[in-house]
Amino acid sequence: MNILILVLELIGTAAFAVSGATTAVRKKMDIFGVAIMGIVTACGGGVLRDLFLGKLPPVMFTAPVYPLTAIGISIIVFLMSFRRKPHHHLAFYELTQTIADALGLGIFTAVGVSAGISSGYGGNAFFSMFLGVITGVGGGVFRDILAGDPPSIFVRHIYALASIAGAVLFVLCWRFFGTTPAVIVCTVTVTAIRILAAGFRWSLPHAGGE
Repeated sequence: MNILILVLELIGTAAFAVSGATTAVRKKMDIFGVAIMGIVTACGGGVLRDLFLGKLPPVMFTAPVYPLTAIGISIIVFLMSFRRKPHHHLAFYELTQTIADALGLGIFTAVGVSAGISSGYGGNAFFSMFLGVITGVGGGVFRDILAGDPPSIFVRHIYALASIAGAVLFVLCWRFFGTTPAVIVCTVTVTAIRILAAGFRWSLPHAGGE
C-alpha cells in the first residue's frame, strides 16, 4: 500500500506542478516564478496536512523527491511555452490546467484521507476527511493567491465540493472494502466530478444570483 501511495503522490505532485506552472506561464512569470508556483501548488496542501498532523518538518523538507519533481515538471512547462503559437496559448493552458488540476485534486484528496487514517485517526471520520480536503485544495489556494486570482474553492465550478464528496466516499469505502479500493474510488470520483463540472460549467449559486 505504501508503494501505491508513493506512486500516487508523485503523479499528483507532477499534475499539480503542471497546474501551478501553467498558471505562472499564463501570468507571464519568469522561470523562477514558474518553478515557485509549481512547488507551491504541488506541495502546499501536503505541508498543511503535515502541520495539522504535527509532522515537523513537513514531508517536502525531508523527502526532496517531491519538490524536485515539481521543479523539473515546472521547467518543462516553461520550456514548452516557447514552442506554441501565441493565439493557441490561452486555450491550451486552460485545458492543461483543468485536467492537471482535476487529477491532482483527486489524488491528493485520497492521499490526505489515507494519511489521517494511517496516523491513527481512522475513528475520527471528520478529521480524516478534513485532511483529505485540505491536502487537495491547499496548494491550489496558495497558487491562486500568488497569481492574484480569487481562490478556486470560492468561485470555480464545483471545486471544493468535489474534494469533499471524494473524502466522504473514501471513508465509507475504507470501512467496508479497505484502503486500496477507497483510494481508487476517491481519486476517480473527484477527478471525474471536476472535469465534468468544468466541461458542463456546473456551479453552486453565486452571490447576486449570477
